[in-house]
Amino acid sequence: MPVVKPPRCKRRLRARLLLEDGTRIEGCGFGATGVRVGEVVFTTNMVGYPEALTDPSFRGQILVYTHPMVGNYGVPDPRIKVHGIPAHYESDRIQVEGFIVTEETVPHHWASVKTLHEWLRESNVPGMSRVDTRALVKRLREKGVMMGVLAVYEEGEEPDWEELREVLEKSPRYDDIRYAELVSPTEPITHKPEGIEAKYHVAMLDCGVKYGILRNLLSRGFQVTRYPCNTPPEKLVDGYDGVVLSNGPGNPALLEKQIEIVRGLLEYRVPILAICLGNQLLALAHGAKIFKLKYGHRGPNKPVVDVTTGHCYITTQNHGYAIDAKSLEGTGLHVWFINPDDKTVEGLRHEKLPIVSTQFHPEASPGPWDTTWVFELYSKVIENSRG
Repeated sequence: MPVVKPPRCKRRLRARLLLEDGTRIEGCGFGATGVRVGEVVFTTNMVGYPEALTDPSFRGQILVYTHPMVGNYGVPDPRIKVHGIPAHYESDRIQVEGFIVTEETVPHHWASVKTLHEWLRESNVPGMSRVDTRALVKRLREKGVMMGVLAVYEEGEEPDWEELREVLEKSPRYDDIRYAELVSPTEPITHKPEGIEAKYHVAMLDCGVKYGILRNLLSRGFQVTRYPCNTPPEKLVDGYDGVVLSNGPGNPALLEKQIEIVRGLLEYRVPILAICLGNQLLALAHGAKIFKLKYGHRGPNKPVVDVTTGHCYITTQNHGYAIDAKSLEGTGLHVWFINPDDKTVEGLRHEKLPIVSTQFHPEASPGPWDTTWVFELYSKVIENSRG
């Protein structure tokens, strides 16, 4: 891919992206100046960039948006809340290492409190625009996701490509970092539903939960206590109606302590709802295996099929790893959902234990609400476990 210099940049900020395969891309900069390293991934979202940027599952990654214009509706007010949780954010901060778009636009929306550029600048996150993201995404689809270094700088202060290469080579790889431990809370946090009576109180092993999961649980009468991801299993079951294994970033195979915690939970036969990373930890705790996808599933338009009914649902997904279906044999876990595009596992059920587990995100945020019924199903699992 040749280096194509962009036209004059409106903020006199320029950007360079170097991929580990040697691909060099130049564009305009926005947000903060600086150099950041991360795994370069893409999402097919058309809207929902506030949710995507704040999703803890994107920690350690440079995110490419395939939609050509990003920023049209600005940044919503974080003071707008549902059950005490920000309505338009998935955490309290931007989680991505960098953000790449074709065009970064000026917002025109009544709910906007700032521009995308201002938000990234305040958050010390570099952004890159005036890029042919179609060509970049095609590169990632053909070669697979890869490490990259993004530099945003003032005009005339461009970094040397060789210097960027050295930064990239000296940086740790995405697959070798326990990102879940970086986004997990350091102490328990309790959330109570507002305006409705709490019917259940569940503990959450928080490996980087999306706020959308909390909003869905709270709106259905769950009181949720989030625990650090290294919390021993006995604390997660003491006085609770069930346990939620949250989503989160990074390589599940590195989380040996968390796998042991989940294995310990299974002995208590407690009702479990596992989502995304939680789904993979559940499989690993049963002795199954995982593998890395070539370019992952990231977007709000991913189909899944319930193998027990044949029904198809459109879901939001954000994961770079998948469960090896063949390794489930003899574990007691059975495939519940599959992805019809590549036949990967998208959900599990246990033949004896009260477990509801999905690889996709039933809460969406952003995306379709086709599978929010999974939270109601978890309520029934809890009721049935009470005998």
